Amino acid sequence: MTPSAPFPDVLDQSPDLQVSVLIPAKDESGNIGSLVAEIVAALQPVCSYEIVLVDDGSSDGTGEVFLARCRELGASAQLLRHERSCGQSTALSTAARHARARYLVTIDGDGQNDPADIPALLVEAQKMAAQGTDFCIAGFRKNRRDTEWKKIQSKIANAVRRRILDDGVPDTGCGLKLIPRRTWLMLPYFDHMHRYIPALVRRLGGRISVVAVNHRHRQAGVSKYTAWNRVWVGIVDMFGVRWLTRRSKLPRLAAREVLDGVTRG
Repeated sequence: MTPSAPFPDVLDQSPDLQVSVLIPAKDESGNIGSLVAEIVAALQPVCSYEIVLVDDGSSDGTGEVFLARCRELGASAQLLRHERSCGQSTALSTAARHARARYLVTIDGDGQNDPADIPALLVEAQKMAAQGTDFCIAGFRKNRRDTEWKKIQSKIANAVRRRILDDGVPDTGCGLKLIPRRTWLMLPYFDHMHRYIPALVRRLGGRISVVAVNHRHRQAGVSKYTAWNRVWVGIVDMFGVRWLTRRSKLPRLAAREVLDGVTRG
């Protein structure tokens, strides 16, 4: 694990933007156009927003389809291209560090997450923000649209994670999450970290909320990985996150005194 991502933070946050929707995508040209249209339909009536897509080494024109659709719909957008594929966690970190809004909403590029659920996450965010600055709202795919075998794999993966991390969420594999940008930038960066965002937020003393969301069948393209290989690849990461959490200290200030440094003549 490294303390920060291998690129500088972009700190030009815009006060006019409430939500940055972050999409990591590799070879999702068949899904990205309709996904953009659904994001615009969901958010245009309720808040100011931008869509930030990281093209993680696509070879099918995903970035071009994204830009064309955003232009057509008049959506504020950023397209960030990786020279080569770096994986979902790095793609999301790239997007978060270039995002300009107060809240970050992560969503998978395959279209299985439903953008119509984002307004419900925003309502929950307003409640959470009234209680503190650091939090994560995690989507829960209550009725998953996957094969029975994939559901079994996912149940095993989630059971292992809960046993090791006790992070307070039933379904960390759901790509739909909301987190304040200031909170994200305090998280440690490492490969696969996107799977452990709730645990990492709790490490900061932040709070977790779970919201039931819709889940849909993939309409085009193929999945880049399976729930089964997530279990074995992620075991080392889980123990690393647990170690990091147990080694963390959360100081509480007893007092703060500030001098303005002005000398009186």
